[in-house]
Amino acid sequence: MPASILDILRQFFWIPPPPLTENNGPNLSGKVCFVTGGYGGCGFELAKLLFQLDATVYIAGRDEQKARDVTQMIEREFPSSKGRLEILILDLSDMSNIKSAAERFMQNEARLDILVNNAGVNSPPEGSKTAQGFDLQLGTNCLGPFLLTTCLLPVMRKAVETAPAGSVRVIWATSVAIEGVPPEGIRFGQDGVPAFGTDKAMNYNMSKAGNLFYGTECARRYGRDGLMSIPVNPGNLKSNITRHFSLMQRAMVRCICYPPKMGAYTYLYAATSTDLGLSNNGTPVIPWGRLGGIRKLDRAVKKEEVGCTGDAEKFWAWSERTIREYR
Repeated sequence: MPASILDILRQFFWIPPPPLTENNGPNLSGKVCFVTGGYGGCGFELAKLLFQLDATVYIAGRDEQKARDVTQMIEREFPSSKGRLEILILDLSDMSNIKSAAERFMQNEARLDILVNNAGVNSPPEGSKTAQGFDLQLGTNCLGPFLLTTCLLPVMRKAVETAPAGSVRVIWATSVAIEGVPPEGIRFGQDGVPAFGTDKAMNYNMSKAGNLFYGTECARRYGRDGLMSIPVNPGNLKSNITRHFSLMQRAMVRCICYPPKMGAYTYLYAATSTDLGLSNNGTPVIPWGRLGGIRKLDRAVKKEEVGCTGDAEKFWAWSERTIREYR
């Protein structure tokens, strides 16, 4: 069986039990965590896990009432937690609001230990765009989280100063969908802009390759400062990210996918496991908490000067130019 098929299958089937759960996870008292897309699905389950483990958890999203409902629900479910829940209004599809959201966070917190870029969109209606006119999946899944992370770097670096080595981490939500991208991961047009066309599935796949690129490049650029950067496939999950799927697609999801809580366990491992250290920086984590690989995009994530294509570096550079006016 080809290695690429095996890479896909081991993320769907024969998955070992999660090594970290609410029953054996570390105590996170004093840790500050930030979860995008925490209103439902995998993000909601992760917010619950972190709160159970006594962390301060910021749940970020667009709808303030939903956020309040979610925080009240979690607090009622876990009244003995010594953690704290906060909400932050944030729209990742509009870069003009991201810096101000990050500034509001930094007005309240002097450190950030764990940033989980979980929120995303999959196969929205054709022609869907961000406020800045980018393909909605490119903007929401890639540019929004990239800008947010860039804005929050100061408080993450502050946390590195006093935290155990390798414990301050930024998580990027990738997917088994990267197995469906071309060898370069993201196609660029002649104008140097990512070529996101009318194929919604390919656009999604390339956006997840973009998250993998961010994870590996962030590790390369900031690992020397002590910051861990981990691309994570949380798993193939029954979550609200499939809300734009067809009826047939949703039926398939119900048959072959897993409860969102399993994906939260994958995130928990990537965000808190002491099995991971700076030597693993940039290495993907796959369900439900295992080190994976980047065989499909191995040449894309490595630099041109070592004989590879450097596509990850190109995508990072394009993203930096694109967000510059919104930083």
